Amino acid sequence: MVDDSLKQEIQAAYTGFLNSKGLKARYGQRLMIAHIARTLSAIPTDDAGQRKGGKPLAVVEAGTGTGKTLAYLIAALPIARARRKTLVVSTATVALQEQILLRDIPDIMEHSGLEFDYALAKGRQRYLCHARLDQQLSGGGAQNQLLYPDEVAAQPAVQEVKLFQSMADALARNSWDGDRDQWPDAVDDEAWQRVTTEPAQCTGRRCSFIRECAFFRARENLLDVDVIVANHDLVLADLALGGGAILPPPEDVIYVFDEAHHLPDKVINHFSFQLRFFSTERWLDQTLRAVRGMAEQLPQGEQRALIDGLAGQMSALLELQREAAPLISSIVNEGLEARGGGDVLRFEHGLIPDLLRRQATELMQGYSGVLAEVDDVQEALEDALDKRSKNIDREVLEQWLAAVATIQRRIESQMGLWRNYQNASEEENPPLARWVKMVEGMSAAGDMDLCCSPILAANTLISTLWKRCYGAVLTSATLTALGEFERLSMRAGLADISECAVVPSPFIHQEKAELRVPAMPCDAGDALAHTEALIAMMPELLKQERGTLALFASWRQMLAVYEGLPAALQEQVIKQGDYSKHEMIKQHCERVDQGGYSTLFGLASFAEGVDLPGDYCRHVIIAKLPFAPPDDPVEQALAEWIEKNKGNAFMEISVPDAALKLVQASGRLLRKESDSGHITLLDRRVLTRRYGQKMLDSLPPFRRVFES
Repeated sequence: MVDDSLKQEIQAAYTGFLNSKGLKARYGQRLMIAHIARTLSAIPTDDAGQRKGGKPLAVVEAGTGTGKTLAYLIAALPIARARRKTLVVSTATVALQEQILLRDIPDIMEHSGLEFDYALAKGRQRYLCHARLDQQLSGGGAQNQLLYPDEVAAQPAVQEVKLFQSMADALARNSWDGDRDQWPDAVDDEAWQRVTTEPAQCTGRRCSFIRECAFFRARENLLDVDVIVANHDLVLADLALGGGAILPPPEDVIYVFDEAHHLPDKVINHFSFQLRFFSTERWLDQTLRAVRGMAEQLPQGEQRALIDGLAGQMSALLELQREAAPLISSIVNEGLEARGGGDVLRFEHGLIPDLLRRQATELMQGYSGVLAEVDDVQEALEDALDKRSKNIDREVLEQWLAAVATIQRRIESQMGLWRNYQNASEEENPPLARWVKMVEGMSAAGDMDLCCSPILAANTLISTLWKRCYGAVLTSATLTALGEFERLSMRAGLADISECAVVPSPFIHQEKAELRVPAMPCDAGDALAHTEALIAMMPELLKQERGTLALFASWRQMLAVYEGLPAALQEQVIKQGDYSKHEMIKQHCERVDQGGYSTLFGLASFAEGVDLPGDYCRHVIIAKLPFAPPDDPVEQALAEWIEKNKGNAFMEISVPDAALKLVQASGRLLRKESDSGHITLLDRRVLTRRYGQKMLDSLPPFRRVFES
């Protein structure tokens, strides 16, 4: 139950916003506000204001046009302030982040009567590192680069030096704050890498430039605001560092995850491990030589002995790696040959061969030895900095400390892979996906990517976020699959801790849009015949509206259909791969604005996050039901685990996933309440397969025309 004072504040803010802008309340928006307010207000707390149990997650599916940002800010902000928590709004895309920061929040502040402070949170690498800038301008950067020579060239180009000097001048004039996004011109990625730093390389309070540090200044600003706008990757990076390293501690936060359907995949990617075997061997060799170079610059003593010890452990690890190379290569090659070839060897049920696991155990021991020595060297360098040692120049010490931290980060990441290979067992539930992919390398034989990944994000989200945060709101236009939250709940770990709701769309779908499934001479499962049918049907389809979006399930079919079109129609088509996504949309809109016909040919990335209102998109063509290709090792491992537990992977994973993507694709048509048009689905399996009716039922209530 929302207490009266909070209810009045929320109602007053919402009413004030509507009245100020001359708007009418949207039913779905009101329901969303109420659901969030009820859920967050019901969170039980202890005397210290910390959550104790309850259902802290408000999950809301709200379609395009609901006004989600207004709803969750109006509902969650008063509660967050009353509970003395920070509201962290996290998005999956930069476009939405900018919309919230530059348009939605200022609009709400101006018209709702709510007064609050807000800030944008960015990762450390969006900010200049003063120490790295100083090194580049003084010529000292080359020394530091020796410890990660595969990342950038040793010496900056002349133009880069000029750029760095202009940056230093702007900092001195206080006309720039070190934020990459505030620099007046675009900065090349390679040039920026020279003057930014990663968390592992930052020496923190020991840095000579700590008072000027752009990142720490920005971080301090986050401590005093009511609302922080971030992104999913930054939130996960903060959690990986223990929480509270970049953003406030999760216990003091109410999170809003907009575009929340992306969160599980983001988690899986963030907590996966990958090791490129022979590249790692070369990195160890290069780093060993650089560490020995460090030792040679020191007189005999404790510091020299520690660095010599690190060099010794790295030498032993390098030898282990070289000894393991032919054995691991043999295991992988034999495994691929037994499966009839290919370039990916996935280990069934996540279980790896005993010989490979023994190699993983030996390598883990080697890595553990290196890490222990790294820790000792790092502690000694920190101590030397703190005591202002006269044996080594302070600037050199800072460079060494940053470089040793880089070694530590990479060793820990490599250990993560070998640890997960060493610990592979039948007790894992669910198991990790483990596989090896052959890739191109510097040698003719190529290289090997050894990989492991969670198959579900649930356990990671539960342990790192849901158990810790005060509360959270998860929202998107597509959270359900086949009309249920089961898919999201399984992947994100929401069971028993969430209150879920679907609020109605403001669009009148039956009046505004038509879904047509035309007669076709073939089944979409016959790839060749289906492509030929698309080529035959496409000319007529592309004449129906000036603005058309055609979505394909594969590159091969998209290119084949394009090549099969008459030359005149090819000129009407802008296909993915010819230009950037932004440029494609720009050219498409310009053509329509000029009164011409234009068609976008795209793949899955065009099925969401593409906003083409009005005449820019009156017709959406969906070439095929968007079933995922069966070649992703993580999805294969998930399906295998479900089948092992007497489930039906096709009905529990493939069909819900395809249904969700179909909803996203059809959602490209109506972007505003005034929009109208039609959707053509060129896959009759939606009518002929037993899962087809479930997919149709999960779509908005378009007018339907099914040709026989």
